[in-house]
Parts: sequence; structure tokens; C-alpha cells
Amino acid sequence: MRIGELAARAGTTTRTLRYYESRGLLPARRSVNGYRAYDEEDLRLLRQIRTLQDFGFELEETRPFVECLQAGHPAGDACPASLEVYRSKLAELDDCLARLQAVRDQVAAQLARAEEERAELEREAVRPGGPEPQCELSTPRGPHRN
Repeated sequence: MRIGELAARAGTTTRTLRYYESRGLLPARRSVNGYRAYDEEDLRLLRQIRTLQDFGFELEETRPFVECLQAGHPAGDACPASLEVYRSKLAELDDCLARLQAVRDQVAAQLARAEEERAELEREAVRPGGPEPQCELSTPRGPHRN
């Protein structure tokens, strides 16, 4: 298949495919007439790359998975280098989650403090002997005139 068909089937652009080719992730085979030629295996490589990128992997992080497929393994994550990338990504995600949890805890503490301060202000406003709310219409302002 030619580059346009591969791009359409993979849900990407020909520009992206050329970029992957320049990075050594997609083989650059040419037909006798000079056109780029691809097959189902190339589509499989592209789907692996796209899936990993959808998960947040950087393009270079997909290389061990592509190389694993190119080596003839049935899955791109069947090789030790791929497993190491998974471990590294998982550690990165765990760190990110821990930082997010810390921020969430701080926001929850701020909210609890702010709600307590507001409740205290409301309690003070309704205490017996506390200041009475004033209404301009109910408070006389000098001699009454008719």
C-alpha cells in the first residue's frame, strides 16, 4: 500500500508517517517506481506507536515496542526493553499521582479552613446580644413627617 492509504488506515497523516520514517520507527521501503511501499506489518507498527502515544508515551519511548515487533515477536511488549519502558512510565505516573494527591490534600485543607471560618462568622452574627441587623426602613432617622 502507498503512504496515503497507510495514513488513512492508521488514522494519521502522511506528514506524520514521513516523520516516523525519518526517526527510524517506520521502515522506508520503496517500490520500483520510487513510491513508498507499506504492508500490514507497517500498519501494526503504527497502531502500536499510536496506542502508546495515546497513553502518554513520548515518541522515542515507543522505539523498544516497535523494535520488538520488528524482531518478530507477536506483541510489542514481549521484550525486556519494552518492559523497562513500562516500568519507567509506571514510576513516572505514580510520581505524578502522588504530587496530585498532595495538591488535592492542600486544597481540601484550605476548603475546610475557609468553611470553618465562614461558619464561625455566621455563628457570631446570630448570637444573643450580638449586633442586630439593621434595616433602613425600620429605623427612624429623625422627626417623623407626614
